[in-house]
Amino acid sequence: MSNQPHRIDVHHHHIQDHYRNALRDMAIGEAGGRELPRWSGELSLGVMDRHGIAMSVLSLSTPGTHFGDDAAARALARRCNEESAELVRTHPTRFGFFATVPLPDVDGATTEAVYALDELGADGIVLLSSHSDGSYLGDPRFDDLLAELDRRETTVFVHPVEPIFNRDIHVSIPTFAMEFTFDTTRAAFNLAYTGAVEKFPRVKYILSHAGGTVPYLVARFDLLWFTDDDLAARAPQGGSAYLKSMYFDTALSANPHALSSLSQLVGADHVLFGSDYPFAPEIVTGMTVDGLAASAYSVDELAAIERTNALQLLPTVTRRLGAGAA
Repeated sequence: MSNQPHRIDVHHHHIQDHYRNALRDMAIGEAGGRELPRWSGELSLGVMDRHGIAMSVLSLSTPGTHFGDDAAARALARRCNEESAELVRTHPTRFGFFATVPLPDVDGATTEAVYALDELGADGIVLLSSHSDGSYLGDPRFDDLLAELDRRETTVFVHPVEPIFNRDIHVSIPTFAMEFTFDTTRAAFNLAYTGAVEKFPRVKYILSHAGGTVPYLVARFDLLWFTDDDLAARAPQGGSAYLKSMYFDTALSANPHALSSLSQLVGADHVLFGSDYPFAPEIVTGMTVDGLAASAYSVDELAAIERTNALQLLPTVTRRLGAGAA
């Protein structure tokens, strides 16, 4: 596979200095069981150039911006988004961004989403799988936000977090290695189960890490529709249909075990390239590129995964790339 910059990375994080400092002030120095890595726009550009990545769509990872104070969360999210927009203005063909919002503050999140999409030119919104109050995506309390995103046909990047009950699980395995995948699955299943995908069908979801355990468990999830008449009424298409409407990135998942399961659920047209840099070190970006090249996907399917699908899903990226997007 050519190393010319053509890939579009939809799972690429930023860790801005002010955000790192805000976390440090709250004695937070890690995320998902990993120490916060170094990051700068220059470091990202170097990794991108070495691995044929034309553009990365930046997003804030766990733990997000809400730590119990709505006003502080709104201010932190706004600063993160404005700095992201400034970086995109400086490098319009190299970076995009998914705007962060201060959930579970629904009013604040809706206001910030509108501002980021309309005023800052965000390419979509990043939503965390769950929150410190125990709520998950799909919770009806988030309907006002989803209604606004549905009206705008927004692309939503879903990123996992460490769920609040993880502290009560006496397993020392770092969260990113196991529990992250389960939390993505809970969020995706809950979006289908509560009827949120049925009510707001124009929201386009990208699930991190090949959907966590979604591909493996989807048939088990479908069994619920045989036993629950209320579920069949609020989500009449069935679990598989809603989950197949979602998109899945390749971050930490470009290996035969994950891709074979994912390919049984969705076609290559619903798979997107993701590196998870810098939380995943640069060597993992190379492993992702090589893993996809060695996969069963055809040349045309690989081109869709690495670039074309993102262009179709993110029209703002297509516009910034201009003629080069063809």
